[in-house]
Amino acid sequence: MAAYILRRLAYSLITLALFFALIFVLVRMTGNPADLYLPLNSTQEMRDAFSARLGLDQPIYIQFGRFVLDLLRLDFGDSLVRGIPAMSVALNAFPRTAALALVVMPIAATLAIMIGSAAAYRPNSIAGRTATLGALVATAVPDFWIGIMGVLWFSVMLGWLPTSGTGGWQYWVLPVLALAARPTGILAQVVRGAMVQTLTSPYIKAARAKGISKQALVFRHAFRNATLPVITVGGEQFAGILSGAIVVETIFGWPGIGKTMMDSILQRDFAVVQASALVIASSIFLLNIFIDILYARLDPRISFK
Repeated sequence: MAAYILRRLAYSLITLALFFALIFVLVRMTGNPADLYLPLNSTQEMRDAFSARLGLDQPIYIQFGRFVLDLLRLDFGDSLVRGIPAMSVALNAFPRTAALALVVMPIAATLAIMIGSAAAYRPNSIAGRTATLGALVATAVPDFWIGIMGVLWFSVMLGWLPTSGTGGWQYWVLPVLALAARPTGILAQVVRGAMVQTLTSPYIKAARAKGISKQALVFRHAFRNATLPVITVGGEQFAGILSGAIVVETIFGWPGIGKTMMDSILQRDFAVVQASALVIASSIFLLNIFIDILYARLDPRISFK
């Protein structure tokens, strides 16, 4: 197992290196921060001094070398807007996004199991077809559209829920609804496909010949053996929530790392963008390694070699 984990870490480090090289290029394509933070009548000397303070006056290869050294030290400097270490800004915002994901995934998994099981139990019935169609629609509808429509209906028109911010359970409803739709649809299709495939396997046919009820076959035998792809896809969806919460957090003013990163991009706060990208990417890669190990533990046919 140790060799397997080391290989996965090596692959992850290579991917992370390429990812951060891309981040380095993209954040500098947003423009010079001097255009935002200096007055319109600022002189060229003022602009040069501002760029020199941030190290942006150096050739691009020197900036990249400093970026790599800062990355190895996990020190991206201070936030241009907040005046505190950029890594502290990212780490303070990440728990709010993680909490949102930890609430979304159990809800999505529970709904997906119910919908996918109903679709697999009687695939040609009205309930089965409706469950399948609902899963497809949930997968296809963008989460930002669900968020905007939720604000329009439940906040503006009905006045039931707040439009943005954090606080009691009311503030969680719309962000959770927007983020849970896609994972629910994807996992429901995975549950349905895995259970339908399992129900056609020889051991299920043998159990059916022994007189075991269809309900017991579906929920006691088939679902137990269909959990492996659900775990894998569920882990991917959890990682997708961490990386894709930027738009939803921005819509609802949720002070997570996604909104922090979006605000920093608009403010050209390069240090916070880079620190936030490190926190998000590292959490996703560690989660993927954990899912791989868990999957191999649950399935004895998978080897760590």
